[in-house]
Amino acid sequence: MIEVNITQKMVIAAHKKSTEMGKLNKSITRGQGNMAGFLGEQIALSVLGGEWYNTYEYDLILEDGTKVDVKTKRTSVKPLDYYDCSIAKLNTKQDCDRYAFVRVKNDLSVGWYLGWKDKMEYFDEARFLKKGDKDGDNGFIVKSDCYNLQIKELNE
Repeated sequence: MIEVNITQKMVIAAHKKSTEMGKLNKSITRGQGNMAGFLGEQIALSVLGGEWYNTYEYDLILEDGTKVDVKTKRTSVKPLDYYDCSIAKLNTKQDCDRYAFVRVKNDLSVGWYLGWKDKMEYFDEARFLKKGDKDGDNGFIVKSDCYNLQIKELNE
């Protein structure tokens, strides 16, 4: 896990994209997570390098051509290694090679690059939860069908 201080440059880039995007179609948070999501992409970019594309299919293309989709969650605390990373079932068809996972603190001051997993490997290892299920690990009620994997199971 890599802690990244969120810079003014990251905030400006994320705010611009968030404003351009507006509310995402089928957004679980109805657009409220846009800023955190774009900051997550900026954090992953700062750690992994490559170029920021921000398409529906993927967010970054690394120097070797790997297409990475960045998944971001907001948090009030520094994440622990047993916290879950999630991918909504409706996002399983995205044309990416790899997922990268990030947490962004609610006050947008800092974020954590948690790690990555190749797409097929992620779904082979993740546990499936249906909308309305109570996540046994933390008691969270799932808002959308999803696949979860603990941070400690990611590649660094």
